[in-house]
Amino acid sequence: MYAGIDIGTSGIKIALMRSDGRMADSASAPLTVSSPHPLWNEQDPDSWWTAINSAMDELKKRQDMSSVRAIGLSGQMHGATLLDKNHKVLRPCILWCDGRCYRECEELEKAVPKSRDITGNLMMPGFTAGKLLWVKKHEPEIFAKVDKVLLPKDYVRFLMTGDFASEMSDSSGSMWMDTGKRDWNDDILRATGLSRANMPKLYEGSEITGKLSADVAKRWNMNRVPVVGGGGDNEAGAVGAGLFKPGQAMLSLGTSGVYFVVSDGFHYNTKEAVHSFCHALPERWHLMSVILSC
Repeated sequence: MYAGIDIGTSGIKIALMRSDGRMADSASAPLTVSSPHPLWNEQDPDSWWTAINSAMDELKKRQDMSSVRAIGLSGQMHGATLLDKNHKVLRPCILWCDGRCYRECEELEKAVPKSRDITGNLMMPGFTAGKLLWVKKHEPEIFAKVDKVLLPKDYVRFLMTGDFASEMSDSSGSMWMDTGKRDWNDDILRATGLSRANMPKLYEGSEITGKLSADVAKRWNMNRVPVVGGGGDNEAGAVGAGLFKPGQAMLSLGTSGVYFVVSDGFHYNTKEAVHSFCHALPERWHLMSVILSC
């Protein structure tokens, strides 16, 4: 079997798949969102881990987890999970649906005039870079302690493997990547007071980023199986729907509404506010239009 773990906004889901692609079992656990101020939406990163272990406990009762051969990760995109040098969470994760940093987004575009050509996107409050500039301005004592910035699924990856790793699709939604080159961009990182040292290592979604740690493997009744890059929620869903050829498209309606089109190169249309990200597959990109409240 193979396991897929998805860190959603309202809950986590774990699916166990047979080698022929059929579902063997699944389990889920709910999550809550905190909105302490207007436009703010946050989650406790450790609640993701608690929920994952709760769902794994359910699966352990019904399945031989030692037969799991590898684990893939997907999840909500753009969330800013901040760790200090001791790898402890500094504050609640600022989520994709948080809208507090619109002024900081304007400042970033002025600081890096070519940002739209680099990322293929407008700087929007939902993306990660503006959130960090907000923390730098409004919570300087926290920003001073930031050692690593991880997206939600990649914080879970760290807890699973001990590795700081991400993949192209989720990371291209941070606004710190040169989307065409599939690499971090130093100019935009510098504009938010960060550097490559604060970022995880980049992998393709199909690459192995590490192995399950001995402690976690024991808790989940698994072997120390490989953990692969995976993808952001929309990209992972597109792969699952069979979208890998240029020109293939889908419409996804859930918490948000998404129109998704695969391409074999880096294309962008910021005049129409179309998103341009790396796909979760090597040598693939995609364009995406999103309505946050569907």
